[in-house]
Amino acid sequence: MSPRPISVLLAMFLVVVPAFAGDSKNSSLLTEQHRMELIRTFSSDLVYIRTQFPMGKVGLTIKNGKLSPNGDDLNKLLALWGPSVKPGDRAIITQFVLKNDRIHLEINGGPVKKKKWYQHIQVGAGGGVMTPGGTNDDPINNPRGSYVDLVFDRYIPDLTVEEVKQMLWPVFDFDSKSALEAYLESVPPKVRDAIKAHQVLVGMNREMVIYAKGRPQKKTREKDGETEYEDWIYGEPPQDVDFIRVVGDEVVRVETMKVDGQKIVKTEKEIDLGGPAVATAAQKENKPANAPTLRRPGEGAPDAPPASGPRRPTPVPDPSSPPPQFRASEQ
Repeated sequence: MSPRPISVLLAMFLVVVPAFAGDSKNSSLLTEQHRMELIRTFSSDLVYIRTQFPMGKVGLTIKNGKLSPNGDDLNKLLALWGPSVKPGDRAIITQFVLKNDRIHLEINGGPVKKKKWYQHIQVGAGGGVMTPGGTNDDPINNPRGSYVDLVFDRYIPDLTVEEVKQMLWPVFDFDSKSALEAYLESVPPKVRDAIKAHQVLVGMNREMVIYAKGRPQKKTREKDGETEYEDWIYGEPPQDVDFIRVVGDEVVRVETMKVDGQKIVKTEKEIDLGGPAVATAAQKENKPANAPTLRRPGEGAPDAPPASGPRRPTPVPDPSSPPPQFRASEQ
């Protein structure tokens, strides 16, 4: 062999070997022991949520410590589809998958409903085909579920359970002992102090009010021009009574009637959460369904007769929806 090809191969060897050596020094492939520890720890694990997950097939991604979508992109998804889970909610990891360059974690069943094993079986009878486990016409979207992908460069490095928990900290809280602790970790300090003091600030959303004061004893729904609002009432005489006015998902007025007759009203925004107001599941349940009508599409309603007297506030029902049932799965 001539000296020239040998020198070329030697030069290539000197370039490639340091590159592999440096790469192995920084990180190594996930070991089988750590793989099994991760699967045992995170499969069917209960966690508290630290950020909002959007409904639909688009979940969240964490890469190099950065969460996406976030900011305006996340707010657009939440405004379009609504939240699957919110900060302080408790969720179950129903699927944990280690694949190529990412760790895939589905919560509450994931965004797509999984079929039962017997729904894949078809039986022919009398020239027709039937599915013993029922039809496959059920909706495939699961509004309660979502997912997060923890993405790495090229492959999953060798990681311990605690290291993965730290990487998932932007979305999951594994250490809180209660939903309140998990929720307080996700809100601004001013809101956190107000919730601990059981105070309501103008600009809070519904979840913040509930964490601060609990669910209201009474609710009334009114309309001021074209704006619909709710008054949440806390307390009864001879105690202080708070009237919390909520428009959409935001507190716009806080009125307190003291025992001594003093009246305190706050309307100036004290905090700005930013982002569009998103209808929560509770709001959707409280929204009345459209009444049946014989009018054609686009035909307006007849003028209503004038009211004979003052209209009483309409009490707002506060139904409690049963928790969804989820199926934990491992891969």
